[in-house]
Amino acid sequence: MAGSSFGTLFRVTTFGESHGPAVGCIVDGCPAGIPFDLAQIQHDLDRRRPGQSKLTTQRKEGDEVEVLSGVFEGFTTGTPIAMQVRNTDQRSKDYSELKDLFRPSHADFTYHTKYGPGRDWRGGGRASYREAIGRVAAGAVARQLLTHWHGVEIVGYVLQVSDIRGEINQATVTQAQVEAEITRCPDTIASEKMIAAIEQARKDGDSLGGVVECVVRNVPAGLGEPVFDKLTASLAHALMSLPATRGFEIGEGFAAATMRGTTHNDAFETRDGKTRTRTNHSGGIQGGISNGEDIILRVAFKPTATIHAAQETVTVDGEPTTFQAKGRHDPCVLPRAVAAVEAMIALVLADHALMQRAMGSGA
Repeated sequence: MAGSSFGTLFRVTTFGESHGPAVGCIVDGCPAGIPFDLAQIQHDLDRRRPGQSKLTTQRKEGDEVEVLSGVFEGFTTGTPIAMQVRNTDQRSKDYSELKDLFRPSHADFTYHTKYGPGRDWRGGGRASYREAIGRVAAGAVARQLLTHWHGVEIVGYVLQVSDIRGEINQATVTQAQVEAEITRCPDTIASEKMIAAIEQARKDGDSLGGVVECVVRNVPAGLGEPVFDKLTASLAHALMSLPATRGFEIGEGFAAATMRGTTHNDAFETRDGKTRTRTNHSGGIQGGISNGEDIILRVAFKPTATIHAAQETVTVDGEPTTFQAKGRHDPCVLPRAVAAVEAMIALVLADHALMQRAMGSGA
């Protein structure tokens, strides 16, 4: 299967299926001598794992990471870093009927068309959100590199669930504030409304979508490769590769279409001896290259495709049938998606930081 690797110099390959023995990743290109904090990697995986709150799927996976190579005495060695998480709570019988039909809005039909009847239908196989474990583990390594080199801070949070939107101060929000809410929306009033909406959707056998927003601080100016490898393009590619994503925007995003240039343009000024912008409508990237301001972006997620309400579909032979999901599923993927969004941002920035250094720049 092509398409399982990402990055140019900081390159990641993920492996494994939802109901196979294990999932994980291989990180190639991480420089030697980067402090490696296994507890931080486990922390990020815990933020992604199932069963962490009443709002998520109750599949009970500890998601304990094993490091197989590339690390010695607390530092990276410069060789490939292999990490894996074993699957321990599969219930493949919940999916036995899926080998003969296509679930609405899932990857069943498209995978069957592309790869034939040999596809792994258990829990979605490679299309399952468990594939993101490898992304999150690799992203945690990238985050440590970025922290070591530049002090980069990545804070993601749930901005919106359905039509409920939080009010978050992008300049001051912290991961501690985000983690204090099971929705991962640091607006406590909006969070309570989100909890009620998600619980009601579960009772209705339905699901909800929403928006994850992320603020990235201390990104050095100069990251990004024009013309086709702009930092915006790399981020869009990375984030839209996550399961269930349906939209990406940076800075003012689609709202910029309704603004005038006199409002949207970010005027330059000198502050503390550095060239800065007075506003940040561009979201920290201009001409596809980081300008040193906070990178602010958003990712839209569709409602979870697996719902418990009965749905019409067809079998692999084209016969009409009805499908009603069994098993354990998220009524809203947003709370667990935050860790994966942060991970993909870290992977992009680490890759571009290495490319910049390869060009001889100090950035």
